[in-house]
Amino acid sequence: MQDTQSTNQGVSWQTVEADYADQRIDNYLLAQLKGVPKSLVYRILRKGEVRVNKKRVKPEYRLQAGDLIRIPPVRVADQNPLPSANLSSVQALDQQVLYEDDILIVLNKPAGMAVHGGSGLQFGLIESLRALRPQAKHLELVHRLDRETSGCILISKRRSALRHLHEQLRNKTMDKQYVALVRGQWQDHVKLVAAPLLKNTLKSGERVVRVDADGKPSETKFRVVERFEDCSLVEASPLTGRTHQIRVHALHAGHPLAQDPKYGDEGFNQQMRERGLQRLFLHAKSLRFEHPQSGEMIQVVAPLEPSLLQVLKSLRQ
Repeated sequence: MQDTQSTNQGVSWQTVEADYADQRIDNYLLAQLKGVPKSLVYRILRKGEVRVNKKRVKPEYRLQAGDLIRIPPVRVADQNPLPSANLSSVQALDQQVLYEDDILIVLNKPAGMAVHGGSGLQFGLIESLRALRPQAKHLELVHRLDRETSGCILISKRRSALRHLHEQLRNKTMDKQYVALVRGQWQDHVKLVAAPLLKNTLKSGERVVRVDADGKPSETKFRVVERFEDCSLVEASPLTGRTHQIRVHALHAGHPLAQDPKYGDEGFNQQMRERGLQRLFLHAKSLRFEHPQSGEMIQVVAPLEPSLLQVLKSLRQ
């Protein structure tokens, strides 16, 4: 997107770059006018205050490269500024880059870092990356990880790459593998958990997910990697991408994750704390996908952090 001018009492004119071709005008405006209520975006479209090439358009209009968009003056809520690139937590992300080229980045996300700001957090991983890579104007998360989960997370640098990668997620051709430590002896014959998941938001704003017939279809493959006396290390491959999916599916199978503050078993959590586990034992171990530009298959592996390796070592003794 190029700002060609900003006159006429706050009216702005934007020329659509090739990267935004085929995006719906409503989605484009929602992304450009961050902080503007959705209802207002649809109102200015409906009233014809937004023009494309001097004509009124419907929300479903798909942009073409070179389109000239007229955007009326709207009040944008104050945005959180990007964090300083000098902050140690921001700079530390540079050490977590597992793969990077002109159009995408794969990071080993630290546990405890949210993927984006909001809900009282000033900034998260994506804001930190934007501060570190100011020249990359179109950084976007391809998928998400829970705040407590560590491991592989994919970020696109171009809209065209984002579209391609989202298509792989929809078609289930992107392979995501996690490792998790769970309570008890996982049964070998439980290779697939298929249980619909329903998301609820509590008054506090906390999100809680449960197995419910009214929920969205959800599937996770599980495989035992290693057995210990009272717990199992499993590999989990989600075939769908629901919130807290692996955690709730493991619980549904009777094996809650170690140190899960939301869905865990307190007795088991206490046992794991005594072994030095201070965080949820869920790690996005690897990511395999088709490169949006070259078409080659890329596989990226994120090593387990030392604290998790130490817990496994303690269990083996």
